[in-house]
Amino acid sequence: LHLHYVQACQNLSQPENPFIARVLQEADKNDDISTEGITLKLAGNYHLVPVPRVTDDDLGVLVSILGQAAFVTGLDLAYNVLTDAGAKTMATFLQENSTLRYLNLMFNDIGTSGAELIAGALHRNESLVHLRMTGNKIGNQGGMFFASMLKMNSTLEKLDLGDCDVGLQCLVAIAIALTQNKSLKAINLNRPLLSNQQEETTVHIARMLTSNSSLVELHLGKHGMKNFGVERLCEALYQNSSLRYLDLSCNNITCDGVKFLGELLKKNQTLEILDLNANRIEDVGAIYLSEALLTWNRSLQALSIVSNNITGKGLVALAHTMQFNTQLSHIYIWGNEFDRSTCVEFSELIETGRLKPGCTDVAPYEVDGKVFLAELSHGLAKHRYWAPRCAAVAPGAANASLDIVPVSE
Repeated sequence: LHLHYVQACQNLSQPENPFIARVLQEADKNDDISTEGITLKLAGNYHLVPVPRVTDDDLGVLVSILGQAAFVTGLDLAYNVLTDAGAKTMATFLQENSTLRYLNLMFNDIGTSGAELIAGALHRNESLVHLRMTGNKIGNQGGMFFASMLKMNSTLEKLDLGDCDVGLQCLVAIAIALTQNKSLKAINLNRPLLSNQQEETTVHIARMLTSNSSLVELHLGKHGMKNFGVERLCEALYQNSSLRYLDLSCNNITCDGVKFLGELLKKNQTLEILDLNANRIEDVGAIYLSEALLTWNRSLQALSIVSNNITGKGLVALAHTMQFNTQLSHIYIWGNEFDRSTCVEFSELIETGRLKPGCTDVAPYEVDGKVFLAELSHGLAKHRYWAPRCAAVAPGAANASLDIVPVSE
């Protein structure tokens, strides 16, 4: 790879990017290439050493040598300076390439026209399984191109359109497309730009969930969702037996909305991860959840209630639930109001081994004979915006998807 890259730079009169050259040299030393395939990690946010970010011209040289490299199955180009011109190069590559399974373009400078080209390439591409467009300002129109792509494409399994400034029409179009699409397993629609407060998008997404049987993971963070929207979602989920990960973080859900979730959990036996981070469910909401999990639900594995204005009463109720419900293995509670009993209950859960240190975001410590809880940097979204260079954590612990959706990266 490195030799071909040097030759291609000379042929195209393009200066070498030392970061790309180093990654390709490392890839050349990899012995598992022929059997497993590799992901070239060219993310521009390399924390250990400052790296020259990948430009549109750099990408042009790179894809010219990847055409013959069938063993490259993944490409991580996050946090670089690719624009619509780079998106055009990538779209051409996707139309011609039949081995790339994972493509990460998050937080580049791709706009609406770049989104149109990449979505257009996926009308015919039959290899890409996982695409991340997070943080590219493709806007509502760019999102619409991906919505129409979902009606045609039957191989994509994970699509990340979080923080992409999509709007109302795009979300409605995606919901409609997913009533027909049978291949997509996970979609991230976090932080759309919604001007009205009517929760139309939630109603459309709920309607989609009644007929969709393939979606496993759904992110609806920062949708301005209130209790009305949660009620619509819960009504739909009584008829859905495929969704296993529901992310409702950073919304306006109160204890009344959680009452509907509690009732749903009593009947639903497929949901495995529920993210309620940064809502306002308070003690009453926490007790609704603990009641459902104590005697009825035996499917939920992970619960995040970070920053929900819960005091000791609600937290202790959830700690007691964990002693009886052995299926619930991950719980995240930081950002609430810890009292003495909360600290004691959770430190006991950790010390007895019921709650493993990698499966929660608190750790007990003692001062003057009193137990307190310190924060750990764990959470359901720990690796949503960055990925560790080495396999420092077990895949299932404190990770985004708990290995629910197997994809190439």
